[in-house]
Order: sequence, then structure tokens, then C-alpha cells
Amino acid sequence: MTAGALGSAGAARPREAELRRAATRLFRERGFHATSMQDLAEALGMNRGSLYHYIESKDDLLWGIVSETMGRLRASVEPVLEGDGAAADRLRGAIAAHLAFAADHADEMSLVQVELRALPGARHEALVAERDAYERRWRGVLEEAVRDGSVRPVDVRLTGIAILSACNWFTQWYRPDGALGVDDIATAFADLFLSRAS
Repeated sequence: MTAGALGSAGAARPREAELRRAATRLFRERGFHATSMQDLAEALGMNRGSLYHYIESKDDLLWGIVSETMGRLRASVEPVLEGDGAAADRLRGAIAAHLAFAADHADEMSLVQVELRALPGARHEALVAERDAYERRWRGVLEEAVRDGSVRPVDVRLTGIAILSACNWFTQWYRPDGALGVDDIATAFADLFLSRAS
């Protein structure tokens, strides 16, 4: 079976989904390069050779995880950005949607951010292009909010970077049992970055 046949986590057979979960956890804990195929096999109680029934390489496994995660993030957040209502309200909703997704998929989102550099050549370029397209959606709505006066005049590019940097780095410090819930943090971020024009 090739990596392409591994499919999405939702469509994968139980053993394949277990492999993806174990890889996601180990890649985040140890780093992609520091995790060996033997480590993955041991985590699953399998012989190393049996892994190749499901994947062709460790690179394919990482690609499957991060590309699917980026696609699912966009599917969760972009409808909010593109929906009805005032631009500032859509931005606030998108911050909440991004953080909710990140809280539910913290390990996968961490890999998108931290292990992007481990992807080779064309795959790295493809994920960067998808990330950039996602960022452009945010900047477009932010420009709209500045134009309609619901957000103070800002450098749209830098503010967009700041919003998404905060939302993405959230996975490194958020704890479900912490003092603030996801909704509280989303409100605080929105208040910080989306001050209304005077």
C-alpha cells in the first residue's frame, strides 16, 4: 500500500489511523528527524517491516498528516471568513474557529508549524502555497474591516501575520485545564488585534 492509499485519518482503517496518531504524537514529542521507523514500529507493537504495508516512507507519513491538517483547518475557518455579516465580526469568528480547531488538533497543528521545514522540495512548496492562500483570506477580510471603519487603520500584512502567529503559537502553551478556555482566549485575541476605529 502506498502513502496515497493511506488516506485521511477519518477514512483510514483502524491500524492505519493508529499509525497516524502514533506518528503525530512522536513527531511532536521527539521531532520528525529524531523519530525513526523503528520508534514508530515499537509504539505500535509491530515489526518495522510491517509499517511498509501502510506507508512507503516516513516523509510520506508526515506529508499526509500536515497536508490533511491544513486542508481541514481551511475548511473549518474559511467559511467563517467568507460568511455574512460585518468584516470585524467575521474576523472575530475566524479567530474563535481557528483556536477551536487548534485546541482539538494541537499535535497536528504543531507539526504544520514546526515540521514544515522537514518536507522536501515540491511538498514544502505546496504546503507553503496553501498556507499563504489561507493568510490571504485573512488579509482580505482585514482590509475590508479597515475600509468600513470597524477596525482601526493598521498595516494589514503585519496585523495578519500577528493574528495568525498568535493563533498558531497557541498550540505550544494552551492547556485544556488552564484558567482560560478557548472562547476566553479568542475574545482576548480579538480585542487585542481588532480594536475599533475611533
